[in-house]
Amino acid sequence: MKLRITLAAALLGATALGAQAQDLRIGLASDADVLDPDQSRTFVGRIVYAALCDKLVDITPELEIIPQLATDWSFSDDNTALTMQLREGVTFHDGTPFNAEAVARNIERSRTLEESRRKSELSSVSGTEVLGEYEIKINLAQPDATILAQLADRAGMMISPDAADEAGADFGLNPVCSGPFKFEERVAQDRIVLSKFDGYWNADEINLDSVTYLPIPDTTVRLANLQSGDIHILDRLAATDLKQISDDPSIDVKEAVSLGYQGITFNVGNGERGDNPWGNDKRLRQAFSLAIGRDIINQVVFDGNFRPANQPYSTESPWYDSEFPMPERDVEAAKALLAEAGYENGLDLEVQVPNRPENLQLMQVIQSMASEAGINVKITSKEFATMLDDQSAGKFTGSQVGWSGRIDPDGNLHQFVTTGAGLNDAGYSNAEVDRLLNEARTISDTAERKKLYDEARAILNDELPIVYLYHQTWLTALADGVDGFVAYPDGMMRLEGVTLNAE
Repeated sequence: MKLRITLAAALLGATALGAQAQDLRIGLASDADVLDPDQSRTFVGRIVYAALCDKLVDITPELEIIPQLATDWSFSDDNTALTMQLREGVTFHDGTPFNAEAVARNIERSRTLEESRRKSELSSVSGTEVLGEYEIKINLAQPDATILAQLADRAGMMISPDAADEAGADFGLNPVCSGPFKFEERVAQDRIVLSKFDGYWNADEINLDSVTYLPIPDTTVRLANLQSGDIHILDRLAATDLKQISDDPSIDVKEAVSLGYQGITFNVGNGERGDNPWGNDKRLRQAFSLAIGRDIINQVVFDGNFRPANQPYSTESPWYDSEFPMPERDVEAAKALLAEAGYENGLDLEVQVPNRPENLQLMQVIQSMASEAGINVKITSKEFATMLDDQSAGKFTGSQVGWSGRIDPDGNLHQFVTTGAGLNDAGYSNAEVDRLLNEARTISDTAERKKLYDEARAILNDELPIVYLYHQTWLTALADGVDGFVAYPDGMMRLEGVTLNAE
């Protein structure tokens, strides 16, 4: 604990003490991955983007889509074209003007860059047409009910096309966007520093000179840094710490129920390591799911503050499929499935997990429960970005990983389970699931879409490439003097209107 505080103090020094009213310091639960919206995938990376990269559209805390860099939009009568009016007077951090041509180049990069993870999100886009300096038409190969939601996230983040062309796949080393803060420096596993962009179109709403993100994986150390004043905002307060700080008047906690989930992804077809018992036999994955008690996890690890999960949507979501209710823990049924699969004496399962205390505790509880069914869980702890790299490369059997969630149901499912999708680290492929989820994108009627998602759920609930565990509540802790912060269900830290009046 003292080590992190000492490092932070050494980093900030006397200058920071004199300028803490302008420099907001945020303690993140892990380090971000590459700072390129087309290549990145981490939740904490999106937190940084909220200050660095504006999007075409944004959301309200009530999940309504609202203007950001696009001020208005409309669909064609057949829903195969989206025309957007763009904000005038916007420039990127390098002085490049933001206009329709810049949007066209951004979308083309997202669709064609070899390393892009946005391809599946924009798979319906067939091309763009620049209709005027500040008007663009996005043509769709077929109607896509998800497109606005996609443009409210990384697929809609606008980066300087000139800087992107020059840097190529190395753009993330020096990202150039159009958000309220511009990139200054990054020291891996130590800090990301952004400074106020004076040319920001909405500068009147920005009250900070800079923002520094400090990755502090240990929840206890992160809280100690908040209590000591070394950070001002804490990303993801541990649910078990809520009681401890409830009587502390110097700390305020903002809550929002997450749109996402945490679970365990199995390698069922991602490279050579997908050829393993757990990847080859769904009965083993079914047995694992039955061996764990989701209510037990919520009570033991999270003091009952989170919500058990067996789908990518919570029971409160209109997209939840009630035909598949939360499974009860059934150790005997799990044993029977193992025996049926030829493992009556049990078998090992290696699961990689982020090197954060909360995740490790989660896996230890799962390890204990699974052992009663004959499943010997071996836990491999890794730094989060490293874990994701290994996951992408197929260097895993099971991976304890989650997703922060999206406002459209497609965003919680399609890119994880359709063949070849950007985040399908499981290597899962089922032609019928592909058909159902692709068709769901083309339908605007909610009831009709839900029928398709429910049909896909029946298949996925049987094959279980992902075993869902819980839906978390975003708990953001603020030090005394931080005002104007609003919690959002997507967990992002929007800094418009935030002020800092630290002693």
